[in-house]
Amino acid sequence: MFHSTRFKFIFSFLCVSFLVGGISLFIGARLLYDTVLREATNQTRLALNAAEDVYHTNVRFIDLALNITTLGQGFRSSFIDRNVPDLIDRLERMAKNADLDFSGIALSDGRTLFRIGEKNLGKENSEPDNPVVRYVVDKGVAIAGTIVANRSFIALEAPARAGQIKMYPLQIDGQDAVGEKPGEACLAIAAAIPIFEYRTTGKLLGILYGGRVLNQSTEIVDSARKSVFFDEIQPETTMPAATIFFDRYRIATNMIDPQGNRAIGSSVSDTVKQQVIVRGKEWTERREELNDQYISAYMPIADVFGKRVGMLSVAILESNYSAVQKKLIIIFIAATCFGALIAMGIGYFLARRIMAPVHRLIAASREVSAGTISPDIGPISKDQEMAILQKTFKDMVESMKRRRMASETKIIQSEKQASVGRLAAGVAHEINNPLTGVLTYTHMLLRRKDLGEDIRSDLQVVAESTERVRKIVKGLLDFSRQTKLDPESTDINRLMDATIKLIENQALLKGVSVVFTPGDSLPMIVLDRSQIQSVFLNMMLNALDATKPSGEIRITSSASLSANDIGHPGVEVTIADNGCGMPPEHLNQIFDPFFTTKEVGKGTGLGLSVSQGIVKEHGGNIRVQSELGKGTVFFIWLPIDRQVTQNESSGS
Repeated sequence: MFHSTRFKFIFSFLCVSFLVGGISLFIGARLLYDTVLREATNQTRLALNAAEDVYHTNVRFIDLALNITTLGQGFRSSFIDRNVPDLIDRLERMAKNADLDFSGIALSDGRTLFRIGEKNLGKENSEPDNPVVRYVVDKGVAIAGTIVANRSFIALEAPARAGQIKMYPLQIDGQDAVGEKPGEACLAIAAAIPIFEYRTTGKLLGILYGGRVLNQSTEIVDSARKSVFFDEIQPETTMPAATIFFDRYRIATNMIDPQGNRAIGSSVSDTVKQQVIVRGKEWTERREELNDQYISAYMPIADVFGKRVGMLSVAILESNYSAVQKKLIIIFIAATCFGALIAMGIGYFLARRIMAPVHRLIAASREVSAGTISPDIGPISKDQEMAILQKTFKDMVESMKRRRMASETKIIQSEKQASVGRLAAGVAHEINNPLTGVLTYTHMLLRRKDLGEDIRSDLQVVAESTERVRKIVKGLLDFSRQTKLDPESTDINRLMDATIKLIENQALLKGVSVVFTPGDSLPMIVLDRSQIQSVFLNMMLNALDATKPSGEIRITSSASLSANDIGHPGVEVTIADNGCGMPPEHLNQIFDPFFTTKEVGKGTGLGLSVSQGIVKEHGGNIRVQSELGKGTVFFIWLPIDRQVTQNESSGS
């Protein structure tokens, strides 16, 4: 099954589907993660800006409540007349409506006239230091913002809260005080409005102040969360958390610790403190807080004197976004798997559609192998490629029919030739000795002096005819038997020079010029000198026979690569004439035994066949090019089996 084309086809569809889906999933998940993280970071920063607005809105609300109180005619009359009970009543109602933890009136020199609260009604006290009152006394203008309130201030100004809130070490320039135990303090938002003789100008008569302690307060942080994130969107446990820090400690937050309580008193890392409080930057980071992964944004909180004393933060659970990311990834994986199933179904359907004609062709091939030459391949497919395959198969079967018939004819002819060859070899052996005797006695008779010219002429004809018959017999014997090679290291140019000398006189008598262009620096070749020389001689004689007087035979030698065995080095000898040439239909027959284009009695038809056999025994090949009326070119290529040194070549 695993080697079937159908399985491979379906498996390929699945691999492509899972590969594309996997790559898309990887890239998509990465892009989705980056997008979600960027969106979460941007949303956290926007939420921090909204929380900042809520924080400053509460500050402005306190400032507004105090301003409205000082503008009332009844308040001014009571203050000028020192009607303390009426002032206390007014301040307590204002504190209740504005949700203030402390409020009071100070004199123009900063001493407190009275504070709200049971323990402090009508008592003047200049201790402890009141930051907002001191600011108005120094600057003469109203102030509203954040202050650092120490423990003694809270004990006097907000005794009801003094025992409930948790305070933290007071930091000086971001570091604990050296050489002394640091005091404890808390953060508060407060405002102070100057009371002038003529409402907004004139002599400073007093100062109305009030504020709200932030430590363990829930109003600002809960309002900040609700103003940005609605309760209906997500459950309480996964909603973003707003936090107010005094230095590095959480003093007001809706972040929940592992015990289910607000994480009051927990702190942030030194990195956050350095970036936000020390350097005054807005900072966003992704980190673990209280066993949960949050994306948190921080901004510094400065007091009324411009000193950075805390931070405002919004933290969003990363799981809120990672859950969306995981859900999208699961949907994407499900879509990929669903696509793979569809691809499997499509692959199975297409495989069946494609493989049906293939199976018919396989069955037809088996029929052909069994001997049937007219197999049934079914109807031609409508698919172009499959139709081409079926038509090609039909053409192949038809070609096989033709080749089978041609092969049978050639086999019969080959059998006949083999029989004739065996018969000719036997006859040649039988008549070789009598021919030698006839030729010997004929030459003996020709030496006699008492013969007449007519008898001598007849004997000369007998001798020539006997010599011709002997050459034919010798050719038959050479063709019928395989002689053993006697290889030696040979310089092909010298061998060609020696061969040309054998036909120089014959070429000179016919008026044909023989031009030899030897190749430079040809390597020595290991071959049978006599047999290769007979090949060259046979080719030259054929060229001489085909060339008319005043014609030319051009012979060249050169280093060449084999045309059949690509890359095999060797030497190629070219023998070209400008004679009569051969028709194209003879080119495939000239190396067949007993084939000749010469006149009867001028050739046996064995020379080229024997020459081809000799060259093949040496590992070479012969090619021929010819054009009728323009001449013929023979290419004889011989391989370089072993190069010899100069000493070996000189020795040969």
